[in-house]
Amino acid sequence: MSDLLDDKEAATKAVVDFLTKKSKNKTKFYLKDFYKVFPDDKPRMIKKVVNKMVETEVLEYWSSGSTTMYGLKGAGIQHSSENE
Repeated sequence: MSDLLDDKEAATKAVVDFLTKKSKNKTKFYLKDFYKVFPDDKPRMIKKVVNKMVETEVLEYWSSGSTTMYGLKGAGIQHSSENE
């Protein structure tokens, strides 16, 4: 496990920075997109970090029914307002 995943604050900052930089093009990302942020870590550990960020409401899930994606809370189209 890398030092980055050991340090939750640094991991959160790295993910938020990645999403903020990419937000000009898109606001929702697949879990595999976060592998670029933590190239030295295993997918399972990355998933734990991302899910923890959902729990702390830094990120949120978006689901189309067949696909789950993640995005910064409040950015882009939200699942709750999709049908308005």
